[in-house]
Amino acid sequence: MQQTIQSLSALERRVDLTVPAAAIEQEVKTRLAKLARDMKMPGFRPGKVPIKMVAQTYGAQVQAEVLNDKVGEAFNSAVTASNLKVAGRPRLEARTVDDGDATSDQSSKDLTFSATFEIYPEISIGDLSGASVQRATCPIGEAEIDRTLQIMRTQRATFEDVQRPAKDDDAVTIDFKGTHAAGENAGQPFEGGSANDFKFTLGDGRMLPKFESALRGMSTGQSNTFALTFPADYGAQALAGKAVTFEVTVKQVQQPLLAPIDAEFARSLGVADGDVAKMRTEIKNNLGREVASRLKARTKDQAMAALLATSSFEVPKSLVESEKQRLAESARSDLIARGMAAKDAPLPLDLFAAEAERRVRLGLLLGEVVRVNNLQSRPDQIRKLVEEIAQSYEKPQDVINWYLSDRKRLADLETVVLEDNVTNWVLQRAKVVDTPIEFDELMGHRRK
Repeated sequence: MQQTIQSLSALERRVDLTVPAAAIEQEVKTRLAKLARDMKMPGFRPGKVPIKMVAQTYGAQVQAEVLNDKVGEAFNSAVTASNLKVAGRPRLEARTVDDGDATSDQSSKDLTFSATFEIYPEISIGDLSGASVQRATCPIGEAEIDRTLQIMRTQRATFEDVQRPAKDDDAVTIDFKGTHAAGENAGQPFEGGSANDFKFTLGDGRMLPKFESALRGMSTGQSNTFALTFPADYGAQALAGKAVTFEVTVKQVQQPLLAPIDAEFARSLGVADGDVAKMRTEIKNNLGREVASRLKARTKDQAMAALLATSSFEVPKSLVESEKQRLAESARSDLIARGMAAKDAPLPLDLFAAEAERRVRLGLLLGEVVRVNNLQSRPDQIRKLVEEIAQSYEKPQDVINWYLSDRKRLADLETVVLEDNVTNWVLQRAKVVDTPIEFDELMGHRRK
């Protein structure tokens, strides 16, 4: 008989399940008998262990397995009969019978459970004709090549001591001590606020802007005391928005020495014959691929935002909770990889709530767009992407073989192609506005 499924909300459902005690008992007997045929026990020949002894050893385990299987079968039968697509795992609760006894008395009563679960939403793809998508553009010319060469020179710079006021790009070595400026802890040092022989490059954004500003113009041997208020969104919550005082002494100022752009520099970048013109050509080609990739990513983000803005539907809470957990674990792993002691650090799941919901919503929407419009990735598209990726490496064919030899790697690329297909589909329907973007902004370079 088909079970009645109750609607608790737009996506939440509940169904009552009954598992006959006789069916459980029979299946338990069958499985124990099967175990007995293969069971070995001292004093008994193989397959001759008394069923009673088998039940004493494995009875509880087998009974639990059978109950789990039978409840699962009953649940799957109920949702299949109602043509429901379940999102996440159902929540099972044992119910009680009329006389008030618990239904766990498996020897005499059928077992009844209630299963609460969510279903996938009905998704209606919105009208994109009124949506606007900004498609970033950034041409690569000689100025961009020069800028890249300058960054490469800076990365390979050596340093020498100077006896002058410090300025941007100088490496400074300092001692500093920070104390609370107000409140009950006024005058007391705070965690992470002190260091000796601390070295960093002025203007690279590693330190807070006001901290760097206080050091500009200081020379070796000079000291300074200045006030600073941490930003309200500062990473260390204990210091966010707090006023502090820093005492700083400059111990060393060094200026960068940049290598000339010559044959030796070209050889350091892998140009065997030291040809500077060839080096610039290779840089331009590499830049072209990197810029194209970043522009494509920006356009994809814009297209996905437009898609989300034109579609509205509820998302299963269970999927959002799972995504929150995944994001939290990813963040923790990233912190550990950066050398931070984050293994047991608290990461409130609410921090990831908005992003988790966005990801779930977008994933459901992408799936529907792909299904309705037949936008699945094709083998030729995947092959083309593999070849494009390979061009960034010294031995492209080795990279191609590496991807083609692993199904999981190809599956990851299938997802990329699928997203590209959806992006192009959006661009064909929305208003596309080509928007220039500065090279430094696109590449994430610090501006001078």
